[in-house]
Amino acid sequence: MQLVAAAAGLGVVVGLVLGALGGGGAILTVPGMVYLLGVPAKAATAASLVVVGVASATSSVLHARAGAVRWKTALIFVATGTPASLLGTWANRGVDPRILLTSFAVVMLLSAVAMVRHLVTGGAGAGAPRRTVIGMVIGGTVTGFLTGFLGVGGGFVIVPALVLAFGLAMPVAVGTSLVVIALNSAVALVARTGSISLDWSVVAPFTLGAVLASALGRPIASRLPPRVLQGVFAGLLVLVAAAVLLESTGVIG
Repeated sequence: MQLVAAAAGLGVVVGLVLGALGGGGAILTVPGMVYLLGVPAKAATAASLVVVGVASATSSVLHARAGAVRWKTALIFVATGTPASLLGTWANRGVDPRILLTSFAVVMLLSAVAMVRHLVTGGAGAGAPRRTVIGMVIGGTVTGFLTGFLGVGGGFVIVPALVLAFGLAMPVAVGTSLVVIALNSAVALVARTGSISLDWSVVAPFTLGAVLASALGRPIASRLPPRVLQGVFAGLLVLVAAAVLLESTGVIG
């Protein structure tokens, strides 16, 4: 019963973050399952696809109704990310769990650095954002691979890319990211069918908590200035990445 309650509680936190920031759900789901619930790293990356995928799909409906989704951008990201997601899923099977978690943390830190730099400079020196099809293809490929390899929806990469490279406002980047996360997660999960088993005593309450809380994320996002959302997003990435790096390299734990 304690495990179920803990899973549901973590799910609520993940849902709030995902609904408000359009990403960050998996960066809490995977470490939370591994370090707080005792789920093995590779099983946690698979379970994360269920939790984050379902919660993202639920929250994306609310964002879409508010007009905060760029469908063309989302569909290009998904179309190019699907084959990359399958490749990432294949690569995941042969990687040591510690390397997997370390890679997870490094990608988070790189995304955080980009967001912080954008906040500090106000975008100066970056040039005018250009929403090109080629840029979307590259972004979709990268996020698709990360979805399959790390068991994430890719929101912590998608949101910075949509804001920094394509010039979308933070609320629109959040809504668009949720659509991509939901579809990418579904593809990666199907690719893992038969190779993993899920502990539904953890996954089910975690997912339920995330879905219920994700509906509250949209109102939170609509009340906060975009720069505040970006700052919160970057800070969350840094904190979780630092904790995962320290744990996976044996500094703590």
